[in-house]
Amino acid sequence: MLGSLRKKEMDKPMSGQQTASKTEKEPVEIKLAHSPDSDDAFMFYALATHKLPTPGYKYTHILSDIQSLNEAALAETYDVTAISFAAYPALRDKYILLDCGASFGEGYGPIVVSAKSFKPAELAGKRIAVPGLKTSAYLALKLYESNFEPVVMPFDKIVDAVQKDVVEAGLLIHEGQLFFPQMGLHRVLDLGIWWQEQTSLPLPLGGNAVRRALGAELGRQISKTIRDSVSYGLEHREEALNYAMQFARDMDTELADKFVGMYVNKWTLGYGERGRQAVTELIKRGTEAGLLPGPPTVDFLSEG
Repeated sequence: MLGSLRKKEMDKPMSGQQTASKTEKEPVEIKLAHSPDSDDAFMFYALATHKLPTPGYKYTHILSDIQSLNEAALAETYDVTAISFAAYPALRDKYILLDCGASFGEGYGPIVVSAKSFKPAELAGKRIAVPGLKTSAYLALKLYESNFEPVVMPFDKIVDAVQKDVVEAGLLIHEGQLFFPQMGLHRVLDLGIWWQEQTSLPLPLGGNAVRRALGAELGRQISKTIRDSVSYGLEHREEALNYAMQFARDMDTELADKFVGMYVNKWTLGYGERGRQAVTELIKRGTEAGLLPGPPTVDFLSEG
């Protein structure tokens, strides 16, 4: 008797609420990859903490260093990813650049440092630690001085390698650009200043790219979500910075705020004509120097 009652219960039609949950679509996962740094954390704060509605989509954040992201993009590992602009030519058939979420150095940028002071002209022939051969910082340094011995290592190990004379100089990206004087190191060259003197443009470093296979419509939706996240962070700076501090290696709040301000700003909200010109110029010069595969063209996802 009990068995038949249980069967009857199972055979009953579901309530409206149960039916809805049965037919409700699972959100589509968007794999979003970026660096584990305070500026990227600030940029994606609103999205990572669900301050923004993303109906129908679930964003999964993957954190990795930029060199690893450049390599992962070759296999289309992530739907949308941070990449170095220098890596873009090898990825152009798989990804298209979004018009937001980029980092530019306007009058500042990656810095070459050394334990013993010497002039930029003396970089030729030196052993220089670099954060990856696909990074924009490395490309800019090669455009400045092609004759040096690159020693690839994780970006956060470079300061230590310079201090211990493992290398004669180091190319610093991320927060190392700000605290190297505290480590007793000397600035040899600021590539952002050099680039601006050469081109009157900001130095383009990294941007966000979306898989072409997702289609233009979804690409634009992702772009809008990223732009909204950046806007939210800029409008709620204190709370976004508090969140970003967990990624601020060796920086106090004041220094982290300065670093975030350097790389999350008007350029991050949108390249504008000047920003697109800067990216195109970097790719063009890299191609002409034989450092990047041609053609020297750049595709940005239009707003539609």
